[in-house]
Amino acid sequence: MGRIDTMVGRLRAQIEDGLLKPGEKLLSVRAAASEHGVSKNTVCEAYDRLVALGLLQSKQGSGYFVASRRAAVGSTPSSHIAEAIDSASLLREQLDQHYAVRVGDGRPPASWMERVGLGPQIAQLKHGLDSAAGYGYSTPWGYRPLRERIALMLGERGIEAAPEQILLTYGANHGLDLVARQLLEPDDVVLVDSPGYYPLFGKLRLSRIRAMGIPRLDEGPDLAALERACEVHRPKVFFTQSLGHNPTGSSITLPVAHRLLQLAEEFGFYIVEDDPFADILQATQPRLATLDQLKRVVYVGTFSKTLSANLRVGYVAAEPQLMDVLCNLKMLTVVNSSDLLERVVFNMIASGLYLRHLRRLKKHVDSARVSAIRALQGAGIALPYTHTGGYYLWGELGAGIDERDIAYRAAQESIFLAPGAIFRPEKTEATAAIRINIAYADNPQFLDFIARTSAAQRP
Repeated sequence: MGRIDTMVGRLRAQIEDGLLKPGEKLLSVRAAASEHGVSKNTVCEAYDRLVALGLLQSKQGSGYFVASRRAAVGSTPSSHIAEAIDSASLLREQLDQHYAVRVGDGRPPASWMERVGLGPQIAQLKHGLDSAAGYGYSTPWGYRPLRERIALMLGERGIEAAPEQILLTYGANHGLDLVARQLLEPDDVVLVDSPGYYPLFGKLRLSRIRAMGIPRLDEGPDLAALERACEVHRPKVFFTQSLGHNPTGSSITLPVAHRLLQLAEEFGFYIVEDDPFADILQATQPRLATLDQLKRVVYVGTFSKTLSANLRVGYVAAEPQLMDVLCNLKMLTVVNSSDLLERVVFNMIASGLYLRHLRRLKKHVDSARVSAIRALQGAGIALPYTHTGGYYLWGELGAGIDERDIAYRAAQESIFLAPGAIFRPEKTEATAAIRINIAYADNPQFLDFIARTSAAQRP
């Protein structure tokens, strides 16, 4: 049994035996690490797991407390469920929005979206809906005019796909979930970017699928590591973000993309290419789906990153036979997606509102990138990846820094940070890092915090 499991079991027993009373405050992370003879990282993970079990409550700025009113938890959840919950902790903080400074956020500021005009669009569409469209079921494939428009957009990126090869989903995460359900089974090995898209890791753990990280280099996946993993594990799927990569902001180069497709052909695995920032990136950038034309590549897109996080409209494009199966899975799991939201997106595209919004959004991103890089380099944060698009930079904090402790300390000052460990599918030794939203990177409160705490933690 690992140290985290041991600590969780010990504290759980003390809570259930009444030795730790409801409302009682636990030792701070630093004090508990000293008390139990473990690292601060171990304490953070144990506390977070107890929060997920409903045994503890985390109060921003105050610490951890025994839950005063908790539901009966029965037996300890299976390890794969506990691990999936752990990986969702960062997402929970992003959704709850407890913090004043949101450097670790995955979304752009509301000010970047103020002129989108979603409210009038939704109101106008609801007023004009007839009873069949407004209250009945729509096709599980999704609103056809939007699928036709997406097919045109994919064509601009060099991806030939008929509307029948496009399935609308509740955002990119829903698309990734459908693909994983179809292509994978428990105990399968899949390859993922490391660092990479952490919500995907939780989905895979929940399905008892083993995710192996392929190091992400500045020009894309580490091909030598990927080839070694293929030789040993014969994976079925490689999940990756080619462009505007989350969390590094880097993009794949054409030579790396070509070799990656050769390896997929040689070892017989699918590539699932997630492209959430496609609409604010150049159409001519080297997408795997463009080079492959949806033979081994499953292409996933979304409007949630560029329009609104509440507008859960995404899509999957792939070869026809796979798409038929994915449509059936969609029916079995959620019946269909939101015809109303899909019509809103279509109307915005057809009216030109979306294009005008994208032009403004690109200007925000370009301006924020320049300010962010200047501010972070001035603060002594290393930026090992070239930012080529999207909302993120990967900032390395240097040797001797405990990234989880930094994130905990930041929370005490109402600063939300995203520690690098959550973006790694496996617990490995790595340079301490954080994912940084470019919109908040030059925030004075954040920069002052980094200057103070980094100096204090260095040996």
